[in-house]
Amino acid sequence: MTQEVPISFSCGGDWLYGMLHLPEKPAGRGVLIVVGGPQYRVGSHRQFVLLARALADAAIPVMRFDYRGMGDSDGESRTFELVNADIRAAIDQLFNRLPDLRELVLWGLCDAASAALFYAHTDPRVTGLVLVNPWVRTETGVAKAYLKHYYLLRLFDPGLWRKIARGEFNIFTATGSFMRMILASVGLAPSANSRETHDHSSVPDIAGVIAAGTEMTPLPARMLFGLNAFKGRLLFILSGDDLTAGEFKDTLSGSRSWRKLLQAARVTRRDLPGANHTFSRREWRDQVARWTQEWVRSW
Repeated sequence: MTQEVPISFSCGGDWLYGMLHLPEKPAGRGVLIVVGGPQYRVGSHRQFVLLARALADAAIPVMRFDYRGMGDSDGESRTFELVNADIRAAIDQLFNRLPDLRELVLWGLCDAASAALFYAHTDPRVTGLVLVNPWVRTETGVAKAYLKHYYLLRLFDPGLWRKIARGEFNIFTATGSFMRMILASVGLAPSANSRETHDHSSVPDIAGVIAAGTEMTPLPARMLFGLNAFKGRLLFILSGDDLTAGEFKDTLSGSRSWRKLLQAARVTRRDLPGANHTFSRREWRDQVARWTQEWVRSW
């Protein structure tokens, strides 16, 4: 019978809180759910609770927790780029609780996937990553994604044409927004963040280009460094109706380095057409859980 055990542990002098899903006979490979964005360990639509229970029912031990400054945990809030210590403290706790645990998979959605990718190569206990709709946001990248995955589709939206027919569509506002997107997509729009003012969707080869953890290095390049440095297995799960996933796919299509790494035998990719960013429908959540379970138990 699966147990759900509340846990607490310290990191940098602050207390962090989480939940351990413990099968009666846990497997030697566990999963740590890394939580991203402005949410806590339950997840949107209780996604992380349901995922953890599904995996635990398959004898996979799972832990989910809140970073410092998020959910129930103490401390100052921090971005996904500054949570390596939190992840390490959670992994230490999980291995202390489960002495028979041999290895671990990190599971992350959106910027939690990016955080997991930054961390994984630094810890030999991590042998697998499940990266769901990874966050590779740059100003240029998101502008291109909007043009490709939003504005183009809007042209075929009957609702748009009904608004135009009723005179409810402001052509001047829409045109201005569209032109700003075009300028941003070619790196000409001003940005408050200098590291996002150029087109980084086509990332050059890593050697000699990037210092890991350097904030001035564009996010896709830092993620590519993490992917290149991590030698374990990877599962990518991508939604079919999600701007973040669309931007990630555009990054892949624009970068030979990304494509080469993702064609490796250690990488598996699953696409879920129609699914939104957080897999809000039950059938989408269940499919993600099945893919994760099958993949974790397949090697």
